[in-house]
Amino acid sequence: MAALMGGMGAPHRPVLLRETIELLGAARGGVFVDGTLGLGGHSEAILEASLDVRVIGIDRDREALELARERLARYGSRFHGVHANFRDIARVVEEANEQDVSGVLVDLGVSSLQFDTGERGFSFRHDALLDMRMDASGDEETAAELLARLPEEEIARIIFEYGEERRSRRIAKWIVERRERGEPIETTKELSDLVGRAVGYRKTDKVHPATRTFQALRIAVNRELEGLSEFVEEAIDLLQPNGCFVAISFHSLEDRIMKQTLRRLAGQCECDPRAPVCSCGARRAVEILTRRPLVPGEEEVSENPRARSAKLRACRKL
Repeated sequence: MAALMGGMGAPHRPVLLRETIELLGAARGGVFVDGTLGLGGHSEAILEASLDVRVIGIDRDREALELARERLARYGSRFHGVHANFRDIARVVEEANEQDVSGVLVDLGVSSLQFDTGERGFSFRHDALLDMRMDASGDEETAAELLARLPEEEIARIIFEYGEERRSRRIAKWIVERRERGEPIETTKELSDLVGRAVGYRKTDKVHPATRTFQALRIAVNRELEGLSEFVEEAIDLLQPNGCFVAISFHSLEDRIMKQTLRRLAGQCECDPRAPVCSCGARRAVEILTRRPLVPGEEEVSENPRARSAKLRACRKL
């Protein structure tokens, strides 16, 4: 069981757990898809809600998947874990021979296991190779390989757009200058130290200045924003009438995509009002259940600081 703690010394705490289970309506039973299984906390709560629940858990991280399978083994055939990207949800559900999906959950961002396993290279709290791949067994580029290949302008764009870092050009310039000296960035410490020097880090700063750069590189390495809107549409198409979709995001760009996609699927046209024909694909397929995103309360944030930036949006299929 210690392995399930992800090195944290305390049980993994799923974010906005009570709200998620209530919105999904797990107590009524049915088939639910947890698109980002992680350590299985949300799936465990869904399975506990009713003996008539079955869960398909998807994760691209093989290590997390195996730990979740161990955690959820007592539910037997009611739980089915799959190594895949949540964007492959339609294929996964078809291959599982399931129909009439009652609910879909996706908890975006990095899992506690990934953050707290130093050698995965997600956090500058641990000195390790700069990896950042959610699927460490895959053949995708690592963050170090990305920084060794991309031109300065593209590195600056990634850090600015995905990290919302206003000093992105200076950081990118320093990265490339170091690379040209034959000293490419290869470890988390090398990157965090460089960013700290580039932007002027003070020990009194509440947030390390490398935080936004690390976030941006993680998003780029794992292509976290690509196909997100299309995934939402596919997930909702899989739902049976009155089935619910719940998304938890931790980044403003992810939340913006969720907000815009759900509005469009609720029939709110995004086209220029002067346009003669709608071209945005708006269709009335869902009812939005969260006019404003739900956020963790003070008690949850105090117990789990990582929940601080979480935003939950949900809808019900018509």
